[in-house]
Amino acid sequence: MSKNLKIFLGISYLFVLFTFLYFIFVGIEINRLDDFSYYKILQSDLDTYISANIMVNLIYFFIFSIIWVSLLGFGSPILIISGILFGKWIGTLVSVISISIGTLILYSIGIFFFRDVVKEILEKKFKKYIKIFQKNEFFYFFIYRFIGGLGVPFGLQNLIPILFNMKKLNYFLASFFGLIPSIFIMNTIGAGLNIYIEEAETFSLIDLILTPQIYLPILLFVGLMIISFYIKKKFFEDAN
Repeated sequence: MSKNLKIFLGISYLFVLFTFLYFIFVGIEINRLDDFSYYKILQSDLDTYISANIMVNLIYFFIFSIIWVSLLGFGSPILIISGILFGKWIGTLVSVISISIGTLILYSIGIFFFRDVVKEILEKKFKKYIKIFQKNEFFYFFIYRFIGGLGVPFGLQNLIPILFNMKKLNYFLASFFGLIPSIFIMNTIGAGLNIYIEEAETFSLIDLILTPQIYLPILLFVGLMIISFYIKKKFFEDAN
């Protein structure tokens, strides 16, 4: 990979990051961040704005999510925000599609530009899993997505299939279906935060945790982790 390409990708990533932060903080009064009533005002204004421009904002968010993920952006913040902005159902739908497309773009970029670099850095570490994926790349990558990528950071998860030259269609479909549970849970938490801010008069951490829209998805997340632990042991550890 050339130095100029590294500089271009780095600048592109920083541009997207700062654009994202700018639109979040441009209208925020920093000196009122410790005032819960201020969050209620922001929540009300945001709901009004999103509702009045729902399709346009969905398109903006969709495009931004694709770019964000394709430039190695973190997944969790996008999912929480999509739940806050669009609710758990619409947020999940737009997140699943945009993130799956973004990961496919990143994978394609990785194959074209970073194949040798990825193999040099990751091949030895994940060598024991390569043969497993090669047995049935769609099934095992779907399981890999479902269990959270074996604890690997999201950006690297998207590049690991380069090691076994996964077909792009299988990559997209396995990502799409495998990511649904975790994306739904994170969007539900985001939607729950939105509901809590709307309904609560004062902030209480205990009340927040005990809100059904918060503790139920957290319980789902814990359940998913338990299932993931079992699946990891069955399909990845026992297979070695």
